[in-house]
Amino acid sequence: MLAAAAAWGSTGTAAHFAAAGASPASVGAARIAIGGALLLIIALSTADLRRATGRLLAGASERPWLTRLVLVVASGAVAGYQVCFFTAVRLGGVAVGTVVAIGSAPVLTGLLSRLTGGPPLGRRWGAATAAAVIGCVVLVTGGRAIGIRPDAVMLAITAGLCYAVYAVAARRLIAGGTPETAVMGLLFGGAAVLLAPVLAVSPDGWLLTARGLGIASYLGVVTTAAAYLLYGRGLRTVTAPVAVTIGLAEPAVAALLGLVVLGERLTGAAVAGLLLIGLALVGVAGDKSAVGPAPPGPPG
Repeated sequence: MLAAAAAWGSTGTAAHFAAAGASPASVGAARIAIGGALLLIIALSTADLRRATGRLLAGASERPWLTRLVLVVASGAVAGYQVCFFTAVRLGGVAVGTVVAIGSAPVLTGLLSRLTGGPPLGRRWGAATAAAVIGCVVLVTGGRAIGIRPDAVMLAITAGLCYAVYAVAARRLIAGGTPETAVMGLLFGGAAVLLAPVLAVSPDGWLLTARGLGIASYLGVVTTAAAYLLYGRGLRTVTAPVAVTIGLAEPAVAALLGLVVLGERLTGAAVAGLLLIGLALVGVAGDKSAVGPAPPGPPG
């Protein structure tokens, strides 16, 4: 989980080096297009995985229609997160978009997981999530006053909800015995198809340059394919609410990379935010309720 969060945290630093003409929407769409295609190829790479993917598509469960509905909704959530998050950042700024989207995701995930029959949320999870969210706010804002646009906030909350929907759905599918490679391949392959029109209508000249192609490949291979395979592996035994809380390490990694790679400076408030996030992650790591039962082996 932490390795996946570290990969996600490098997204902003990598995107910083993209060509000036690369819009946030086109960067996000290119990232999912490359990563989704790669994940789908991996999901079809062996006979066992092809059978598992086929069973999932066929809805091999007591309620096949429900499995198919979950796949469609979760793929839409993966695509929706990209569009809502990058648009929120464009309208309201990086600070507002990041704090609201990433900060709301753990709470929404916990509530959605509980409403759909998930395990009770422990006090330790609540305390750790609150500390991590506060840490994110302090880290990203750095104590500075920021202007807030209601439309940007609503889009960011919608992005957080998309993240929650995807996390809960992926956890249920993986815990049901489907290999994480098959789940991720279908969810992100579906998202890539949904985002294809966005990529088609966005300025894509930057993708034709060596630097643009290199950045897009890094975002697709490392921060999407590799990161979500790691994330999916963690979802085999870690509950969705805790997984999303651990994902709050992302802005901490982003801040550290900005400091080391981009030469940015951290204020005292930002350092305090990093410490809060670190303490929250330590608290989650020691929470026995964070780990659920391992999924059963794939059927037949």
